[in-house]
Amino acid sequence: MGYLEFLQSYGPQFVDGAAITVAQMVLATALAISIALSAGMMLLSPNKFVSRPARVYVELLRGTSLLVQLYWIFFVLPLLGITLDKFFAGFIAVGMNLGAYGAEVVRGAILSVPKEQWEAAVALNMSPRTRMARIILPQAFLIMLPPCGNLLIELLKGTALVALISVTDLMFVAKQINGSTYLSAQAFGTALILYYILARFAITPTMRYLERVMARRVGRI
Repeated sequence: MGYLEFLQSYGPQFVDGAAITVAQMVLATALAISIALSAGMMLLSPNKFVSRPARVYVELLRGTSLLVQLYWIFFVLPLLGITLDKFFAGFIAVGMNLGAYGAEVVRGAILSVPKEQWEAAVALNMSPRTRMARIILPQAFLIMLPPCGNLLIELLKGTALVALISVTDLMFVAKQINGSTYLSAQAFGTALILYYILARFAITPTMRYLERVMARRVGRI
């Protein structure tokens, strides 16, 4: 079977699988951003009752395998009376994992804002909330965007693991087609191309656009 014939036969299934992957990526990204911002700010708190729970969360999620976390959420939580649909379990596991990595990016970006900026905001008699919202965070966002772009690509690749709990994403579809046709090169080659397209032509341009927007906002360009 030629590759064009292969695409004609199985292309619609790959498109459906890619749509599920995109949905997983978008939902996991929203969750990861929320967790990263919250936990990152908590890590900076001088109150140990605020910072220590965040530190435990970050170290636990970064120090254990995403696959193990996925299995815990899908297979172990039901034993504790918490049952999640496989689609929800998938993006929750990926989002929680990448959110822990993102929390350190947020913390580092905020600490990277020059000390003079903090002092100027204090000299203007800004409240801590106003100082953070109007002075510190806009500059921190510009610093954190490049590493966040890398994390989003890792998040996209991490969504491939949800196939292991039978979420019908791109990797699940590729495995099914390979199992029925034994055309491994075509099946997994198509999946590889689609993952690359999502990373190269969706995530990368979006992050570069956001970098330009934030650079203009803080007067860097």
